[in-house]
Amino acid sequence: MPQAYRPLAAAAWMSGSILSFSSMAIAGRSLARTLDTFEIMTWRSLIGFVLVVVIGGLSGRLNEVRVNRIGTHLVRNVFHFAGQNLWFWSLTMIPLAQVFALEFTSPLWVILLSPLLLGERLTPARAGSAALGFAGVLIVARPDITHVDPGVLAAAASAIGFAGSAIFTKRLTRYEQVISILFWLTVMQGLFGLALSAADGDVTVPGLAEAPALLVVGAAGVIAHFCLTKALTLAPASVVIPIDFIRLPVIAVVAMLLYGEPLDPAVFLGAGIICLANWLNIRSEIRRQKVAS
Repeated sequence: MPQAYRPLAAAAWMSGSILSFSSMAIAGRSLARTLDTFEIMTWRSLIGFVLVVVIGGLSGRLNEVRVNRIGTHLVRNVFHFAGQNLWFWSLTMIPLAQVFALEFTSPLWVILLSPLLLGERLTPARAGSAALGFAGVLIVARPDITHVDPGVLAAAASAIGFAGSAIFTKRLTRYEQVISILFWLTVMQGLFGLALSAADGDVTVPGLAEAPALLVVGAAGVIAHFCLTKALTLAPASVVIPIDFIRLPVIAVVAMLLYGEPLDPAVFLGAGIICLANWLNIRSEIRRQKVAS
């Protein structure tokens, strides 16, 4: 593909990612009426497992699944499982735009956790980006010391879970292929979900009415990450990641049309600051790598 068309192709792939993430949020909120988050994760993982096995089998890559770093897979999936459950739960508690805005803080948590978990250096630019991002969080969350909103806390905590998952995914990609990471993601999270959904002795079996939303939730995660990965192979992260921020106005408009949720200027202002912090960090990293080379 000619170099000039790569950003356009990346934007096309990112539209698939944005559509998938938004569809998963809407389907997840719908399922929460009858299923708890552990049950949603169980079915999501089962559908994802089938997709991974079928795709891996057709491409002849199932032999890339390894067991020698199972401990790292376990830690990575504990983080992701916690983050994803909190994300699904927060969808039912606060406006969708607020959930997405707080989710965008995940890269900022990666900045803060990487020195502890990966041994990476916390540079002044990274620290400044994190501080700016958390200023945006305060605008989005508008914390009230007299009343703590559990939905806001859940959405914010989900970003920490996703950050931990990203850090351990980075560790795994040094040695493991994507098919192996996705295989253990679906297997482990399916087992986590099954065990925890059965812990209270009350397991709801979804019916035909829930089947379409379950298929959307199960397929959307795989499709979203595939589209994001494909976009990153076509254009730099500094081009691709800002496109992902379009998810916020998209989900805000969808939530207004479907659920009557108002367009909150404070959420957009705070999200804009969070996005700016992420962009400044990406720009700083690109400059640092150029100097190092």
